Amino acid sequence: MNLKNRLKNIVKYILHHVNWINADWEDKSLIMQAKILMASDYWREAGSNLQLNSKEYRVYSQWGDDGIIQYLVHQLNIENKKFIEFGVGNYFESNTHFLLVNNNWSGYVIDGSQKCMDIVKNSQFFWRYDLKLKTAFIDKDNINNLLSESNFSNVGLLHIDLDGNDYWILDAIDIEKYNPDILILEYNSNFGAERQITIPYNPLFNCIDEHHSGQYFGASLAALNSLALDKGYYFIGCNLAGNNAYFIRDKYQSVIKPVDVNKGFISSRARDERDSKGNLLFSSRESSIEAIRGLPVFNVLSKQIEKF
Repeated sequence: MNLKNRLKNIVKYILHHVNWINADWEDKSLIMQAKILMASDYWREAGSNLQLNSKEYRVYSQWGDDGIIQYLVHQLNIENKKFIEFGVGNYFESNTHFLLVNNNWSGYVIDGSQKCMDIVKNSQFFWRYDLKLKTAFIDKDNINNLLSESNFSNVGLLHIDLDGNDYWILDAIDIEKYNPDILILEYNSNFGAERQITIPYNPLFNCIDEHHSGQYFGASLAALNSLALDKGYYFIGCNLAGNNAYFIRDKYQSVIKPVDVNKGFISSRARDERDSKGNLLFSSRESSIEAIRGLPVFNVLSKQIEKF
């Protein structure tokens, strides 16, 4: 790389970091609007036929998960005000950011990028809250050691969003030690509503490296639901974006009723398929599904590798 290109990359890196350092990590206007909404009778309304995603709004979440999380925290009256989230990027757009600044929970977040963790450390809000950071690439052999560094037990919320080995990591976690009241799991709607499948385990899995489309990752909702049930959790719904599924501990069944997985499944409409050069195609969901047709998947029922 010549000197000119090196300088361009340095400037690009600095501008990127300055942008995030100066970003409004505590947007008072958005937070106040959210508080006003949450004080309304409509938002607080509960019922046996409630659609969980009717409570959606976003402050810092990429989709409407901020609203869902706040609703669950309100309804379940959670005592352990601690959270753990994996795969947070630079944490600005994440599902626990609002929980941190609005509810003042303690948090522990893990991401594989040191640059991203440095952005969080250098943000003007970092000293205000009890947030621990860890830079690590998670696999099923190191996950429990990584979690032990949080010094947490009995957390209120655990969110797993790795775009990869999500099923295998959940399977490996000592869930009884952390005992989250709320469990949020990213699912791959490309895999459909019925098949209990996941990507085969690969400790170095990267969704773009595995297939340029970015559509081959994670696990189906049915597979995650089966594992969650085994660990003492039940499904209550998905966000409208069709990528995050919500589960809560069995003890809450008198507060929020279980939802049938097939009825609660939502297919993503995001047009995020990429070509071999990394360019977005803005294609249909059907195209995204066909792009990964025939790739290997692991059936969690038969314990066999089969074709998608």
